[in-house]
Amino acid sequence: MDANTLGTLILGGGGVAVVVWVLNKIGKALTAILEALATIAAVAVGVWLAVKAVGWAVRNLVTHWRTSIAAVLVVAWWLLLGWPSLAITAGVVTVALLVWRHFHRLSFDRSVGRRIRSWWQRWTIYARKLPRWIDACGLVVREHDRPIHVTVNPLARNKVRRQPKPHKARVPKVLGVKSGPSWDEVRVRLVPGQTPEDFDAATRALATARGVNRCQVREIKPNVVSIDFQRRNLLTAAVPCRDLTELSTVPGAGIDLKKVYAGRTEYGTDWFLSLAGSHTLGAGATGAGKGSLMWCPLVSAAPAIRDGLVRPWGIDPKGMELAYGRRIFGDRYAVTGKDALGLLDELVATMDKRKAEFAGKTRSVPVSRDNPLDVLEFDEIGTLTKYIGDRRLREQIIDRVALLTTQGRALNVCVRGYVQEPTKDTVPVRDLFPRRVCMRVAAKSHVTMVLGDQAHERGAWANRITEHEAGVGYLFGEGVREPLRVRVGWVPDETIKALEAFVTGDTGPGTGGTVLSMPTKPLPRNESGVA
Repeated sequence: MDANTLGTLILGGGGVAVVVWVLNKIGKALTAILEALATIAAVAVGVWLAVKAVGWAVRNLVTHWRTSIAAVLVVAWWLLLGWPSLAITAGVVTVALLVWRHFHRLSFDRSVGRRIRSWWQRWTIYARKLPRWIDACGLVVREHDRPIHVTVNPLARNKVRRQPKPHKARVPKVLGVKSGPSWDEVRVRLVPGQTPEDFDAATRALATARGVNRCQVREIKPNVVSIDFQRRNLLTAAVPCRDLTELSTVPGAGIDLKKVYAGRTEYGTDWFLSLAGSHTLGAGATGAGKGSLMWCPLVSAAPAIRDGLVRPWGIDPKGMELAYGRRIFGDRYAVTGKDALGLLDELVATMDKRKAEFAGKTRSVPVSRDNPLDVLEFDEIGTLTKYIGDRRLREQIIDRVALLTTQGRALNVCVRGYVQEPTKDTVPVRDLFPRRVCMRVAAKSHVTMVLGDQAHERGAWANRITEHEAGVGYLFGEGVREPLRVRVGWVPDETIKALEAFVTGDTGPGTGGTVLSMPTKPLPRNESGVA
């Protein structure tokens, strides 16, 4: 090996050593930089997670402050006083609540029970399951892929543009739950692209998903709806009408004719309807309970009828229903078409007389003995407005009923009609009745005819009422935002005869007859926690 070769090797080795040294320094520098970046990233991720956790905690503390405070108190008690004292205290409170519930269930439910039930239903059922039910019923908003269109021609092909992946489905958010003995009210906020009508159309599917018989949707705000589920039916047992014995000491002036007892609502509360200032149309198949809808308010207003503040009129084409209490109507009773027209003419003349007397003096005629509330009970109204053979007579009857329903409200005239087939041909003036009750009917279309468009979709399932639920129906009209399920007070034959004696004075005070007792104990009068 000569000197040149040796020098070349030495220089080459020195160069490699320098390169290795430089790379070592660079590696250490890069390692330090990467470690610093990793530390910064770890700190940033930790801070981000901490901020997110704090935000989540604050958000839940604000939106679910009761549950959050309770959880904090339980944990603090556990840490400070130990779990034995916590368990003993919880046991004592539980026993006290159970005893309270056993001896006075109504006050317990009003004060504590509905809140406990609402909390339990929200976190064990609706917070977990409602999003799945809503998704299964097609009530979520998804951004689906748009189709890809490719146009081919001999010269060129358009570029294929792929769409981005769809976003996660947007599900309405549960805002709160109120739970009563029979109904759960679940408030949800809609997402953009949804309307309350979307939920109206899915009430049957939502009821099936929840495993209940009824569901209805109420609009709370433009973007908030309440999905109400009926867990328990409070209208399974017959509802009694007022007891005439208790009414015997009530003066006629003590009866509020704008709030006359008629039965019970699906919430367990008393149902009152207005005789003064309103007209009512009741529709239902044979045996649906229209007779009780007719008689129950008259029983409740018996003192006013007795004292001359309410004057009943009756048109009874069958000659059976109203005839059973014939003396209640005096000479204001008709069966045939001609007699009915004469009776209607007499009532129109009474209305015109009041119109001339009070015009310019008051906006509504006050009820008095001189100007009593005239209540026309028109049974089987379709018989005289559709099926009677005399066309001229039929048209005259329709005209008189139209006059009474359009002008009688302020003139102390109340028209209450009852029909089996609620078509427009049968009752041309049905839209002139501001309040309508749909009892058991044969077809879904009849519900719409009586209660209006979308009534069935909003929960008025009158076509699903069974034959064993006589008196059950759905109420809709002035003062009622959503279809309300009610059951009319049952009026037995004995009570009709007792009412007849009560108002005609054939019996002494306090002997106006009794109401038959119901086979089951009465339902609770109030239901707290349900809107």
